[in-house]
Amino acid sequence: MTVTPLLEIENLHASADGVPILEGVDLTIAAGEIHALMGPNGSGKSTLANVLMGHPAYVVTDGSIRYKGEGITDWSADERGRAGIFLGFQYPEEIPGVSVVNFLRTALSNRTGTDYTVLELRLKIMEAMKELGMDPSFADRYLNEGFSGGERKRNEILQMAVLEPELAILDETDSGLDIDALKTVAEGAKKLAGPERGFLIITHYQRMLDYITPDVVHVFVDGRIVETGGADLADRIERTGYEAFRTTVDTTT
Repeated sequence: MTVTPLLEIENLHASADGVPILEGVDLTIAAGEIHALMGPNGSGKSTLANVLMGHPAYVVTDGSIRYKGEGITDWSADERGRAGIFLGFQYPEEIPGVSVVNFLRTALSNRTGTDYTVLELRLKIMEAMKELGMDPSFADRYLNEGFSGGERKRNEILQMAVLEPELAILDETDSGLDIDALKTVAEGAKKLAGPERGFLIITHYQRMLDYITPDVVHVFVDGRIVETGGADLADRIERTGYEAFRTTVDTTT
């Protein structure tokens, strides 16, 4: 029996303000798989994350995105979120006056169509925080206001734990974290991995992958995937950098 992939990207091209950024991306992720997308600054990794989430600033000019077998290229970000796609941001925004618990109540209600009471949602958050080893007082703080870099990223993992997406995209979650915060965030993400959930971890460096072992590693250079392999490919990138892969792009264009 053929199993439908969780995510299928075929020949995806996208631009922002008329400038081409994605130049033909092909990628397939099955449920239960962890994929790592590694590439240098400016290669288009975050653009890919935003396009997958339906950010209106980016225009798909060619190709397609399918989620659980259904074409979603024209879906809005809200529709994708309700369907079970989650994006953990590289730089999470502050939302003064909105507590973590109230933000998650609204997000989960939109995700599931169920109007949770504050008490119901608080119990769910407390359970998730306990599992992730987080201080319960975190729930009543305003979203990301005064948060350290590590706290912002832990909050992203908490959101993922509460919303229970089927496809989780983590856009440079390791950016700006010290080793202790990185370990906490990575271990939290690893606890949420499972046979029904797919992960796309976008990163510059191998250090995130020291704690989460990917099934597949992709090298992303100049708007496209130029090589795909196993976890050992990340080790090779760490040793050689990205220049050799950039040469691969030059010789294939």
